[in-house]
Order: sequence, then structure tokens, then C-alpha cells
Amino acid sequence: MKIEKDRVVRFHYTVAEAGQEPVESSRDRGEPLAILFGHGNIIPGLEKAMDGRETGDSFKADVKAEDAYGERREGLTQRVPKKHFGNQRLTAGMQVVLNTNFGPRAVTVQKIGMSVVDVDLNHPMAGKDLQFDIEIVEVREASAEEVEHGHVHGDGGHHH
Repeated sequence: MKIEKDRVVRFHYTVAEAGQEPVESSRDRGEPLAILFGHGNIIPGLEKAMDGRETGDSFKADVKAEDAYGERREGLTQRVPKKHFGNQRLTAGMQVVLNTNFGPRAVTVQKIGMSVVDVDLNHPMAGKDLQFDIEIVEVREASAEEVEHGHVHGDGGHHH
């Protein structure tokens, strides 16, 4: 079965900044990632590289920054009250996840004050060309409920 819109795809990935050592791998968690294809659940460049592939395919994909997490935007910073970080011990350069009105967001700590923290809102991988190693583990039809909800349920997916 080929990968196309409204199909569930389970895959292993390893990602690295172009020419660098890997920074993340699904194999470290032991479980492949499961996504509902064609619903913006992964970066556009990777979705394009996966389109039409099948179970068992292994391939490399080079994804330019503009098709990954976008270009880095200067001045995209915000001052956040320290209480929003809970009891975390913060250091400059540290990446943390903040809960925002729009859901969780990865930020990078720039400066820590007495009561506020300056953070960079750019995604940590913004402005970087990425290299992926992909292994397609499974492709299946999505259920009507998965399509309606816009995400995978069950094995490797969302549990309600």
C-alpha cells in the first residue's frame, strides 16, 4: 500500500543537521512514529519525500530549512514570568517546552532575571537544513474517526 493522504504511516526516523551527527531518533524510544499523512502532522519537506513510498522502504531525505522549521527570524523573543517554568533549573541556551495558549512550544532560554526569563521563540531547528534516514514500517487506511480528528489513534498514536 502506497503512502497518500488519509493513510496512517508508522516509520522510524533519524534526523541530523546537514553534515552533523544525529540529534534525534525514533529508535531511541523503541517505537516508530505514527502519523496521519496529508494533515500537516510532520514538516512539509519530509511529507513530500514520503509521498508514494511503501511499507519496507528505507531512504534518505534532505530537507531545506524553508521546508522544515522555516528560516530563523531575528527578534522573535519574548519575556516570560519565571513562574511559568515551574521549579526547573534554567540556564542560558537551555531548550524547554512552554505551555502557551496555542499548545506546547519549544523555546530556548536566552537570559534569566529575578522574576522574568527572556526566551527565543524560534524552533531550535529553524534555519537549519536537515537530513533524515527513514524506514517505513507500516502503511494502512485510516479510520473515519482518525481522519475526522486529524490524527492517529491506537498503536503509536493518540489515546482518548
